[in-house]
Amino acid sequence: MWITNPRNAPPEWIEIFVGRKLPRTIIIDTKEATLNVAKSITKIRGTNASNLYIEIKFNYEYVDFPSEINLFFESTFNSDLGKPILKLYWEKPNGETIYLADYTIRSQDDRFYITINEKVRQKLFDYYADKGIKLNRTLMVQEILFGDMDNYDPNTHAEVLQGDYKLIIKGKVFGEESDIDVKLVVYGQVYGIAGTDHLRRPLEIALLWGTPIALSFGLIASLVTTFLQMIIATISGWYGGIVDDIIQRLTEVYMVIPFLPFLILISAFYKMDIWIILAVVIILSIFGGGVKSTRALVMQIKEYPYVEAAIAYGASDIRIIFFYIIPKILPPMVPGLIGSVPGYVFLEAALSFLGLGDPYLPTWGKVINDAFSNGALYKGYFYWVLEPSLLLILTALAFSFIGFALDKIVNPRLREI
Repeated sequence: MWITNPRNAPPEWIEIFVGRKLPRTIIIDTKEATLNVAKSITKIRGTNASNLYIEIKFNYEYVDFPSEINLFFESTFNSDLGKPILKLYWEKPNGETIYLADYTIRSQDDRFYITINEKVRQKLFDYYADKGIKLNRTLMVQEILFGDMDNYDPNTHAEVLQGDYKLIIKGKVFGEESDIDVKLVVYGQVYGIAGTDHLRRPLEIALLWGTPIALSFGLIASLVTTFLQMIIATISGWYGGIVDDIIQRLTEVYMVIPFLPFLILISAFYKMDIWIILAVVIILSIFGGGVKSTRALVMQIKEYPYVEAAIAYGASDIRIIFFYIIPKILPPMVPGLIGSVPGYVFLEAALSFLGLGDPYLPTWGKVINDAFSNGALYKGYFYWVLEPSLLLILTALAFSFIGFALDKIVNPRLREI
């Protein structure tokens, strides 16, 4: 579905750094009645054949060459009577008309990739060789089709010939109902606000789709982990004794376990979706360092007079924990809860970057993984890595600032500074 998008095209804002307007994709379809399209089918008397004539005209105003040129055919024909036979011509603004190729339509939806067709390339070299112009073999097909070959110097780069171009298709179709429509796509060098990847997919879709996934993962993991750690720490601090000893020893064991390598090991052996990964992250984070810090608060609060008064009038342990202790320790924990969200977002991105995340979701880490797998940095597609990385950095900064602000609200001492 992305076939009309340029491959590995940087975003349009890259022009700010390039300093000139780069080519955009030009799409002209004969099914759409425009002034740029002329089409006729003329019946040949005494036969079941008809002459087909299609002319597509467009203006090319850029100083850089397009990245590709492709044709997409939609046809109706009876293969028993004969497949449509076409001749393709290319007309330049200077009046040159170049014969490109013979082509036989093979199916109802057929494609002809002009820029990678070796026969087209050879015909272009032969055409200019007959005119006494020797072309450099490193020239690409689009450079020859859009270049000013009359003033071409083999020792320099070809210059773009701006003006009106025409694609002319002449051919024969067989049968009363036979018809052909063609879509000409002259691919640009830039696309959209985020560019495209190696499969022509717009990156803004993956980045936008990955935003709620990353935020949901981070918020849910942080919220559930903080809440469970708070409950466990409160139980540990309130009951003391053997319950406290068991919880503290278990917490110390969890703190010794290397979290990320252990999670990578699990993900490598078991292909998991995003929700199973989230559950594993929560399980591995329940007995974390937050249990010890929260327990220290509980040990202080359980000595407060209002807690002793609750014990005196016979309040149950559950009531004291959930109505007297947790409301007291909850406000100081909120900034930490918010501040830990970026850590879980980066964790999910790291797993996806290593190829251990959900294989079906276009997360930020998956975008970076695709970029490295296809040599984005080596080939100069820096935008492919920078855009998801920038979103990760902005997420970390945003939640950090929110955490600092909440910390000042719930901690009066910080507000006085």
